[in-house]
Amino acid sequence: MATPLLPEPVRRLAAWCAVLLLVTGVVAVLVWLCVTFRTAVTPALLALLGTALLGPMHRRLIRMKVNRSLAAALTCLAVVAFVGGVSYAVSLALIDTGDQIVASLRRAGEDLARHLGAAGTSLEDMAENAKGLLAKFGGTAASGVIAGMSVVGEVIGTSILALLLIFFFLRDSDRAVGALRSLGPRAAGDVVEAMARRAFEAVEGFMRGTTFIALIDAVCITTGLLILRVPGAFGLGALVFVGAYIPYLGAFLSGAIAVLVALADRGWVTGLWVLGVVLAVQVLEGHVLQPMIQSRTVQMHPAVVMLAITAGAGVAGILGMLLAVPLTAAAFGIASELRTRYGTPAAPDHETAPA
Repeated sequence: MATPLLPEPVRRLAAWCAVLLLVTGVVAVLVWLCVTFRTAVTPALLALLGTALLGPMHRRLIRMKVNRSLAAALTCLAVVAFVGGVSYAVSLALIDTGDQIVASLRRAGEDLARHLGAAGTSLEDMAENAKGLLAKFGGTAASGVIAGMSVVGEVIGTSILALLLIFFFLRDSDRAVGALRSLGPRAAGDVVEAMARRAFEAVEGFMRGTTFIALIDAVCITTGLLILRVPGAFGLGALVFVGAYIPYLGAFLSGAIAVLVALADRGWVTGLWVLGVVLAVQVLEGHVLQPMIQSRTVQMHPAVVMLAITAGAGVAGILGMLLAVPLTAAAFGIASELRTRYGTPAAPDHETAPA
């Protein structure tokens, strides 16, 4: 028998490297295709997330003997009403308090200048020049108004297409299994169906858990802002709710805006109290809500979540940050299903000792 050219450990390493390169190449091609056809892929992905989030409401309407098409239409109308209300509340809150934030930064710079010298002067100069910078930015934006209108039109078109896709996905969800089986090889129909179900269950669990956690965060922070008499409390609470769909970063940004608004209108003491409320809610979320609510969904390490968000931002900006974590949850769900089907069975806890 011929002696192998390479030892067994090296051949195993080479095989795993080949598999890794193949998987990386497939993922790279898929990402390239998604970026190239983003005008069609983006609404489809948003519609899948919306379907995963709104599926329970649609199924409840079906159980109430509502026609499938009417139930899907009512669900989509509820989405339009909710998103429109949240957008209006957030915009109103931020517009009304924008000048107050700049004024608060100026006062903070003046206070620090008396105690810290150059550092405080720098903050004061930043606040003084804030409106000038905004004016220059506004002038630049005005010169490119046609491009801006194009972007707005693209966003509106994407939203309308995603909403229509949500309607069809909800209405025809009972036919999804048959469609998946027809796309895959006949012998692998069960595997394709199982992977699709596990991926969708992971996304659905993530979306429902995140929504519930976002609602609790928004209610707690809004209650704190109302007690502290911070203006625009309901709009800021809505911003907290929306920001929760971007893990870690969204909570940080929405909490920072709430603190700045409190600082602008109520002063340093109230600002510190709001900071304490935001931090307390984040601690509650990270140590109590996340383990309890999402314990039955795909669990991802925070480092994996941060890397997914960073990669999504690099590929598609804010939209990529929004889609990165649910898609990663779906990938983890598929990997879990494959590991369950084809993984090596665990070794027994103890083996019988030889005689």
